Amino acid sequence: MQQLTGKKIILGVSGSIAAYKAVLLTRLLVQAVAEVQVLLTPAATHFVTPLTFSTLSKRPVFTEVTSDEGWNNHVELGLWADALVVAPATANTLAKLANGICDNIIAAVYLSARCPVFVAPAMDVDMWHHPSTQANVQRLLAYGNHLIPVGEGELASGLHGAGRLAEPEHITTALAAYFDRQSDLKGQKILITAGPTYEAIDPVRFLGNRSSGKMGVALAEAICARGGEVVLVLGPSALRPQMPGLEVVRVESAQEMYTAALAAFPQCHTAILAAAVADYRPATAAAEKIKKKGDTLTLELVKNPDIAAALGQQKQPHQRLVGFALETHEGEAHAREKLRRKHLDFIVLNTLQDSGAGFAVDTNKVTIFGADNKVHYFELKSKQAVAQDIINTTLVSAT
Repeated sequence: MQQLTGKKIILGVSGSIAAYKAVLLTRLLVQAVAEVQVLLTPAATHFVTPLTFSTLSKRPVFTEVTSDEGWNNHVELGLWADALVVAPATANTLAKLANGICDNIIAAVYLSARCPVFVAPAMDVDMWHHPSTQANVQRLLAYGNHLIPVGEGELASGLHGAGRLAEPEHITTALAAYFDRQSDLKGQKILITAGPTYEAIDPVRFLGNRSSGKMGVALAEAICARGGEVVLVLGPSALRPQMPGLEVVRVESAQEMYTAALAAFPQCHTAILAAAVADYRPATAAAEKIKKKGDTLTLELVKNPDIAAALGQQKQPHQRLVGFALETHEGEAHAREKLRRKHLDFIVLNTLQDSGAGFAVDTNKVTIFGADNKVHYFELKSKQAVAQDIINTTLVSAT
């Protein structure tokens, strides 16, 4: 696989009967001309030997942070690698990585790694389905790590179900696909709006919403990681994204976001409008703090400019426009109507009725509707994984 040629891969093997598959995985990676550094937990050495891996990888195998030769520099390894793959990742190892428990060489390198991390779990079916394991998987995904899904079949216990380590060929293909994606958006310039808007009532108070900007920032970072350029128009958010290829334009009000989006769109191939923009603002903002005088206060509100509708009117044949719809009821009907009325190419629907979706959380569940009437349904995932689904559906598959 040409995508793996010259890549520096750390393979972390934890203590599972499935560790024998890691031997085959090492062989496949070496055949793909990757440089492979194997790490074994002490428990893994009961199933496979360091000698086997060092013979295949042509590199010494580390089983501890320190050895007779001295300190095995986990920080240096974390900086050296193009990818860290933990396969098999036992329930114990998943728990350690998810919670920052650093008592072996794999966990130490994981906490030092600046490269993408892939975990390929392996365990018995009941262990895999246990809520604590699933919570640890979700936490790892929320950190931006990549999951190589378990397979189903006969397990070492004799039971049948989910929990088998993915086959070495599948893991190798997943790695190759990841590196292939690192340039699939090269030459694309994408406008993204993200976060809330604040509409001033007076110098102290504002009308706003609960958006954190996490979904839009996840999209921006994912696009940059795949070689694209991004203009991120970001409302008032605590997030401070910084990546090569990312230009951040900070705004506060809907009017400011409207002005920035319209200015950037003509130079962009696609706009993804993930911001939660206020539909209305106070007709006037008081110059001084409004003092409490009576039992009621009446504010006159006026409509804000519609960013999606304005860009839909401007859109050229070579451009695409992706909107978002956060709904609380009749989500599909509202999303389809918005898709048509605002001349969008796609609309991403999520609803507060779905547990784990919405504002200020690390997960989301979306459905994507296309102007071609195709519908794409997705399960609850981390916002980083949702970002990849949105990119693959609206930017890659649509080309």
